[in-house]
Amino acid sequence: MNEQKEWTFNKEIDGIEYTFNIGKLAKQASGAVFATAGETMVLVSVTISAEAKKDIDFFPLTVDYLEKMYAAGKIPGGFFKRGGKPSDFEILKSRLLDRPLRPLFPKHLRNEVQVVAMVLSSDGINQPDMIASQAASLALCISEIPFDGPVSSVRVGNSQGKFMLNPSVTMEDESILDLVVAKTEKSIVMVEAGSKEIPEELLVEAFEFANTRNQVFIDWQKEILQQFPHVQTKLIVADPVCNDDAKAAVNSFLEPKIENVLFNANKQQRENAVTDLQKEMHLMLDSSFEERVAELDLAFEKFIHQYVRKKIIKENKRPDGRADDEIRPISIEVGLLPRAHGSGLFTRGQTQVLSIVTLGAKGEGQLIEGLSEEETKHYMHFYNFPSFSVGEVRPLRGPGRREVGHGALAERSLLPMVPSEEDFPYTIHVVSEVLESNGSSSMASVCGSTLALMDAGVPIKNPVAGIAMGLITDDDGYKILTDIQGVEDATGDMDFKVAGTLNGITALQMDVKTQKVSMEVIREGLEKAKKARLFILNTMLQAIPDTRDNLSKYAPRLRVLQIRPDKIGDLIGPQGKNIKKIIEETGVKIDIEPDGKVYITSPDEEHMEQAIYRVGELTDDIELGKIYKGKVVSIREFGAFVELQKGKDGLLHISEISNSKQRINKVEDYLKIGQEVLVKVIRIDDEGKVSLTMKGLS
Repeated sequence: MNEQKEWTFNKEIDGIEYTFNIGKLAKQASGAVFATAGETMVLVSVTISAEAKKDIDFFPLTVDYLEKMYAAGKIPGGFFKRGGKPSDFEILKSRLLDRPLRPLFPKHLRNEVQVVAMVLSSDGINQPDMIASQAASLALCISEIPFDGPVSSVRVGNSQGKFMLNPSVTMEDESILDLVVAKTEKSIVMVEAGSKEIPEELLVEAFEFANTRNQVFIDWQKEILQQFPHVQTKLIVADPVCNDDAKAAVNSFLEPKIENVLFNANKQQRENAVTDLQKEMHLMLDSSFEERVAELDLAFEKFIHQYVRKKIIKENKRPDGRADDEIRPISIEVGLLPRAHGSGLFTRGQTQVLSIVTLGAKGEGQLIEGLSEEETKHYMHFYNFPSFSVGEVRPLRGPGRREVGHGALAERSLLPMVPSEEDFPYTIHVVSEVLESNGSSSMASVCGSTLALMDAGVPIKNPVAGIAMGLITDDDGYKILTDIQGVEDATGDMDFKVAGTLNGITALQMDVKTQKVSMEVIREGLEKAKKARLFILNTMLQAIPDTRDNLSKYAPRLRVLQIRPDKIGDLIGPQGKNIKKIIEETGVKIDIEPDGKVYITSPDEEHMEQAIYRVGELTDDIELGKIYKGKVVSIREFGAFVELQKGKDGLLHISEISNSKQRINKVEDYLKIGQEVLVKVIRIDDEGKVSLTMKGLS
């Protein structure tokens, strides 16, 4: 592409002007598109290695979405000004780009492919991720990389009953729906959604709106490909050869044995039996095929794949014997961990998740720094998937992209139901530990988190449950499965996760391996998912019918005080002296907002009351007629000065010290410096000077 000139393509879609430029930037990449909407600009480049990787059985695709802080005129915060590892937000956007692209590459492509989307400019209006998705599709289409595109992704919002295409950040904040749909000409290939308890019918309408807009982008990409003269010849990927004699030998070996091996509800027993069967196959057949042993493994894999699918579609027989819409046995326990502020153990079949809630001070929220304004997360959910959950051995490292993605999906599922900071000013930290996995641990995390939040006494608006649906297709039709397990996910065509309440859907995620997903499939899948969701919700509510009335005795206590904003300086003190002293002496945590809200978090009520009193000393106005317990700080001939609050004194005149009618000659005969006395405010003049009395208080 080095010698080609620039090519620029423009199109207005739903009031937004889009521009794709080819040939201006990154000309040594296999394909590169510089995409613009408003003043948001994204450069997407795609590259492929010259040689295929040896000895791997997967497609080595890497998709990276990078938000450069300079794009919004910012310098990165913290110590590392150069920037470091990708943020969780960038990982989630990388997954959003990856998921619609991955199924469109040849299954047996083993050359490394990399897609890099760099946000170079952000106007805070046009969101970069959907622009990047369009550019990635076009860059792959013009490159030599084999790719079954074009594919288009759009975001759909809904505000005041109207659907919006690729809404701005401001519009999205007002929307009850955040839906991303990716589609080729043939089929929907990916869905990601968060919503505020919307009904299935409205979601179907949103899908149809997305499909029409996606087709506009697909048609535009096709027009560009027809006009662009430098579309490269695609690399040919040869599928591995499996000759008929190898297929016949493997089929003959497997047919009498496979039924008892594959159709077993116990995951480990089934997987071990399949492994043993494959070893037995090699012992029997390797000598007959010598240099063609790889064909045996290919035939073995294909036979099992087709056998499971045939049994499900033709004979209505799932590997564990369940009906199409049957959910595996569910067991629930809440309050399992006594020192945690809330805990919920959710088990469905051989998938088990323990979710734990910790409540903390407002200042313990997670600071999020990105191209938009900084924000602090009040509610966080983290998902962990240790190797023992699937009976494997591997080093424990930081969370991978899958863990970040599953955690975000569970967080999104519950976010609309979590109380606002005004109603529940705690920071809410939820961790879901996957203890056993055989299908849809992310949706089990949704259920476990709901149970843990209710056990912790967090006043969620409605409980949330989640379910994973699957799809098996063939030339004669399809079958939708409820509560898929691992083998059905591996051999199936779609993984469709739906979370929601009794009233509607709060989150949805769909990944597709085939281009046979129609709106009919979507409608039926949503309806079956609703039935399953309501069944699980009912089961959860039998275990814990409502949110607990009280917080755990181990949870911190939190109070919110309102002071005048002009008193914030008095509370903080010079170089933070006052507030540091309160925190040090009472053991509380204090967070102050610019509007004068003071959040005090304490381990117990005693220290809470101490802190409240100390804050009041520094910020409360002296009230006329109020009685104070003060300390004598200075004695004069005419009276004494009594400290009512930190730095606030009042004059106790010599005539106001005693009820006696007898004249007092010396103040020192009645008062000493440091003595605590009860005094009443009898006058505050225009200059704020305070007069006190002790009369009538003894």
